[in-house]
Amino acid sequence: MPQHVEFSISDLPSAEPGLERWGSTVDGAAEACLVIDAEQVVVAMSASFEQMLGLTESPVNRPLLAEDGVLRLLDFADGKPLEQTEVARMPIVLALISGRLARGLIRIECATGPCTFDAIATPLTEGGKTVGSLTFFSLIN
Repeated sequence: MPQHVEFSISDLPSAEPGLERWGSTVDGAAEACLVIDAEQVVVAMSASFEQMLGLTESPVNRPLLAEDGVLRLLDFADGKPLEQTEVARMPIVLALISGRLARGLIRIECATGPCTFDAIATPLTEGGKTVGSLTFFSLIN
């Protein structure tokens, strides 16, 4: 049975959770979400998000946005693949680059066609260094 991912600042453990811990949390999450590492490689993706994307093989250890990547980001204007110069502005990547919370609308090619999501991403840190990001997706169309 899928679990819901919840955050609380009242019970923070003394050690920062690593990518592996976040990955196992996302693996069992009911929400559409994913964890990537600092090289933008998928560490974990929730089953619900995999279904939305229509993935037939595991996204784990695959690049997120490369030509053979897991996600196909689309331009809102013309529906064509997003220009590489725009990719760095997407919340998933922006959280890695900036080390800060990032939020925005993104368009992704899903199994049923183009889908628009509200994406919110947070950087994941270990020892004060950004080592990945955790992103939640909320379908809005």
